[in-house]
Amino acid sequence: MDVLMLSRLQFALNISFHILFPTITIALGWFLFYFKVRSNVSGHPVWMRIYRFWVRVFALTFALGVVSGVTMSFQFGTNWPGFMEKAGNVAGPLLGYEVLTAFFLEATFLGIMLFGSRRVPNWLHTLSSLIVAIGTTISAFWIISLNSWMHTPQGHEIIDGVIYAKDWSQIIFNPSFPYRLTHMLLASGLTASFLIAGLSAYRIVKGDDKIAPKIALKTATYTAAILIPLQIFAGDMHGLNTLEHQPQKVAAMEGLWETEREVPLLLFAIPDEENRTNHFEIGVPRLASLILTHSADGEIQGLNEFKGEHPPVKPVFFAFRVMVGMGMFMLLCAWLGSYYLWRNNALPGWLNKVFMAMSFSGWIATLAGWYVTEVGRQPYLVTGVLKTIDAVTGLPGGNVALSFTLYALLYGVLLVAYMGTLTLMCRKSIEIEEITSEERDQARAARYAAAKA
Repeated sequence: MDVLMLSRLQFALNISFHILFPTITIALGWFLFYFKVRSNVSGHPVWMRIYRFWVRVFALTFALGVVSGVTMSFQFGTNWPGFMEKAGNVAGPLLGYEVLTAFFLEATFLGIMLFGSRRVPNWLHTLSSLIVAIGTTISAFWIISLNSWMHTPQGHEIIDGVIYAKDWSQIIFNPSFPYRLTHMLLASGLTASFLIAGLSAYRIVKGDDKIAPKIALKTATYTAAILIPLQIFAGDMHGLNTLEHQPQKVAAMEGLWETEREVPLLLFAIPDEENRTNHFEIGVPRLASLILTHSADGEIQGLNEFKGEHPPVKPVFFAFRVMVGMGMFMLLCAWLGSYYLWRNNALPGWLNKVFMAMSFSGWIATLAGWYVTEVGRQPYLVTGVLKTIDAVTGLPGGNVALSFTLYALLYGVLLVAYMGTLTLMCRKSIEIEEITSEERDQARAARYAAAKA
């Protein structure tokens, strides 16, 4: 493979690995704040036990997100120097704002959140949890702003081939930004919900009869049941925005080659880019036109309108269906789980096992969605402004192949270690006896009296 494809694969590997962790921590921070507030309001120790378990998960996930984010940012200089040379006047400040307004905020209060529950006043510990949650969301704000600008650039001017900022409000709040940010925040909420529900279900299946995993499971399941319809609506709005600004991406998502009216929604097909047609089509008549134009006979532009200027079709086509299919299965699980929890206050054994299997379902949907988004922008790095081939490094392909291989090996080890650590944490929590704060104080008093005697 040439250096362009190797660099794209390496960046895809890095962004795929990195995004796994912010997708959890953005929403998990808000879950932790909720658990802490419920502990303060109710006074019941179970909420603090839930908080302590999940704050450890947050710390582990946050650490891996930071490490993988640092290595990913290096590649702007090593693999894509043309991007920073031509678009650095926009990308650099936005990345800097993320560090200054979000990362420092998170790093400052994270220590208090992790280790300060018994060392600082309760109000300060609660405030720290809130600030960390806000920090993760602000971080998403700046990263999504830059990413959205790369898809729908505006507010800039080009002088001697270099992009300069002209209107920062237009750059930050570009046309796709509100839809992309909403879609990402809801995706994070669903990813964290299914992780909490899945690990809680694992604890229950393995014999943990304590209250904490049952309450955590119920909270996460109800949250997912509410968020998924919102995500479907946000996804529809995002799709309409994409149709307006990136119609070639929508054409690839739908596998549509010719501009047509009454376009069917293809449930399955095998796109053939060489012959510019599809094989084995299974579709629902007129449904794509209805969804995308809100009219059953609406017209949608086909890929042949964008010859040489549209993304590779198969990756976008299939990734979109993986994302939607996983989303529908998550909807089914969340609503079915909510029904059983409402009726019986518990899930049947088989459904607990389904939730276990769905622990990382949010990752699958998120990655598929990102592949649709990022591959769908090709052949451009900044749509209509900077092509990917014009920004790639001049390093030999062998150098990129070596670093790609090392990254793949390292990330594979880290991912296995991460999942293994989560499993170990669940098993350890099963072994811990559930005691109240009063019982803990009595035990401490007894140990103190024994020491004095």
